[in-house]
Amino acid sequence: MTIVIILIMAYMSISGGRFSSPGDWFLSVLLTLPGIIIGLSFHEFAHAFTAYKLGDPTPKFQRRVTVNPIAHMDPVGLLCIIFIGFGWGKPVVVNPRNFRARKRDDILVSLAGVTMNLLIAVIFSALYAALVKSAGLFMMTTDIGWIIISIVRYTVRINLVLMVFNLLPVPPLDGFNVITEILNIKYTDLYYKIYQNGMLILMLLIIFRVVDFVLRYTVNPLYVFLIGLFL
Repeated sequence: MTIVIILIMAYMSISGGRFSSPGDWFLSVLLTLPGIIIGLSFHEFAHAFTAYKLGDPTPKFQRRVTVNPIAHMDPVGLLCIIFIGFGWGKPVVVNPRNFRARKRDDILVSLAGVTMNLLIAVIFSALYAALVKSAGLFMMTTDIGWIIISIVRYTVRINLVLMVFNLLPVPPLDGFNVITEILNIKYTDLYYKIYQNGMLILMLLIIFRVVDFVLRYTVNPLYVFLIGLFL
């Protein structure tokens, strides 16, 4: 199923003109890659750190309680992000049976990643405002300034995308884990039936632009709000 999704996304990227201008595509990769690596690494670190602090040593044994990108990057997922605009990091494995309060702690671990993405977006929004206020002329009129300010802005947007995307109530995303815990259907037959078809559901939502619709009408307003909050 993963291979099918990759092939479909690759076709959509090519047919959509992603590589029509190789120079623009390469520049876009250079400007967005720092934000992607930061967002994915800190997202997975937050899952691992929270699970560890709540009593599960599994992430510690797997050496995931770190912000080192090497521990969290999935090579295939990263390549997919670069070339087709959709990919993934290496998910943190947790054992909920080790939690002190299983349901509560499972929800906290699921929300830790998206909370970290929001925090990063806030921090980089503040950094963007500080750069504009203190060195606006340099940032807007020099190549190095434009590169720095673009990377900062992309980092804000990318982390908001990661936050909203992972909150979608579709397996294997964090939002699905949260909603199934709240509705008390975790580990039921219904849960497993939905989970088994999670990638197919997610693929259909992407193909039919439902995910694009959700991101467009949530990320953009959040981005404008955060940037405006500090300017």
